[in-house]
Amino acid sequence: MKNESPEYPYLYCFVRGSEPQTFTSKGMGDRGDAVTSIHYKDLGAVISTSPVREYDSNRRNMMTHTRVQEEVMERYSILPVRFNTVAPDADKMHRLLKDRYDEFQSLLDHMAGKVEMGLKALWYEGIIFDEILAENPDILRLRDALQGRSEEKSYYDRIRLGELVENAVRQKRRDEEWAILKALRPYVCEEQANKIIGDRMILNGAFLVERERGAELDAAVQALDVKMGHRILFRYVGPIGPYNFVNVVITWDKYADALQQR
Repeated sequence: MKNESPEYPYLYCFVRGSEPQTFTSKGMGDRGDAVTSIHYKDLGAVISTSPVREYDSNRRNMMTHTRVQEEVMERYSILPVRFNTVAPDADKMHRLLKDRYDEFQSLLDHMAGKVEMGLKALWYEGIIFDEILAENPDILRLRDALQGRSEEKSYYDRIRLGELVENAVRQKRRDEEWAILKALRPYVCEEQANKIIGDRMILNGAFLVERERGAELDAAVQALDVKMGHRILFRYVGPIGPYNFVNVVITWDKYADALQQR
């Protein structure tokens, strides 16, 4: 008798609903598996059948995971689950829904009608240093005084210049970030400041917003671009799953998770 290969439920997100659904997106892997939902009472898990329990974190696989979530978000508010969450078997998937029912329903209450939008703001190349010099006469004078001097003789002055510039950039970033957030806060429920990457980045923000206020937030970002776009690049993305506000990570061996809600 031929042994069949095991099949595993790949998990994308949780939703509220009692009726099984089928989605048009194809599931993880190269087989084109259907994306469906399974339910316990009115809590659903969006899954597809997978021939393996682990996937490479490459762009293709990540995009497949994201596309499924984006389609589900067209119908539901979701609790997104991180990439590469695969249940050992269907029984454990059903038991998870039952064991964590109250917890996930509470989180779905909080996320009902909301999506995440992301905004990065970066100074254009060269803009910030020119503005620092124009706005800080002491820094400009020290910079000019160092021109033509040997690095050995001006070593400590160059360190001092670097410290002055760094402090000025830090203050300017705080001021710019405050101005951007002040313009957006009337339209968002929650905000999350993520890590700043590089000297040019001002803001790396995530915003939880009511779907019905999405157009207002879009307009506010567009107004910022009109006002500041000659010197600041805005990268605005979404709607996406609210990863920055609720992140469910499943540990199957003991039905516990690392649940971080910021």
